[in-house]
Amino acid sequence: MTDWIISQSTKFFTNFGRVTVLLGRILLNLRFVYADRKNILIQSVLLGYNSLPMVLLIGIFTGAVSAWQANYQFEGYIPIKFLGSAVYKAVIIELGPVMTGLVIAGRVSASIAAELGSMRITEQVDALESLAIDPIRFLAMPRFLATTMMMPVMVTLASFIAVMGGFGVAHIFLGVTSSLYFTEIPRHFLVYDIFVCLIKALYFGAITSLMGCYIGLSTEGGAEGVGKATIEAFVWSSLLILFGDYILATIFF
Repeated sequence: MTDWIISQSTKFFTNFGRVTVLLGRILLNLRFVYADRKNILIQSVLLGYNSLPMVLLIGIFTGAVSAWQANYQFEGYIPIKFLGSAVYKAVIIELGPVMTGLVIAGRVSASIAAELGSMRITEQVDALESLAIDPIRFLAMPRFLATTMMMPVMVTLASFIAVMGGFGVAHIFLGVTSSLYFTEIPRHFLVYDIFVCLIKALYFGAITSLMGCYIGLSTEGGAEGVGKATIEAFVWSSLLILFGDYILATIFF
């Protein structure tokens, strides 16, 4: 048992050190942002823009469920006029960033790991190195920067759609008018909540892309290794999103 604990601890800290080194190399290559702007734009479209349909769909149902559950909790205790404010607060502070982050972890982080893992086992990464092309600059940095930049955009849109989805449910099924639903939102609006939401979005975007790049570039074992890397990227990204969400909530609130 002791040997297993030691081996797992050693493996964890080894991987942690390698992820830190990868992050450092990515940050150093940010000086090439302007030169690599075309590649970054392409990755922004592939990883961000193409994820919008799924993100917005999740946002609609997140808001709908929030409104329905809030109405159930409010019934007999809190006036229905606070329903819109409750949905808004829940979506902006917590549900919008976290649900979007988990969706991106499943789609983007796993996609990055699968793509880079396939390149690793087919020796395309080695070919780049033999041509004196830094794979971190060419492969990792554009994906990291694109996901980190696009995540706040996706979280903002998902949160807006979630609030509107909550209104749709409240209006159609609960008979709540638009004036009643939206009256209390301006009164409880805080710029600080938006700030925290965007900070979470930046962290979630950075961690999902970083884990996808690290696990993808570390892939071994042929096609089976690519499948394993895809699962690992999603699992670790999701765990770090939830862990980071708790840490950020503790810090900011």
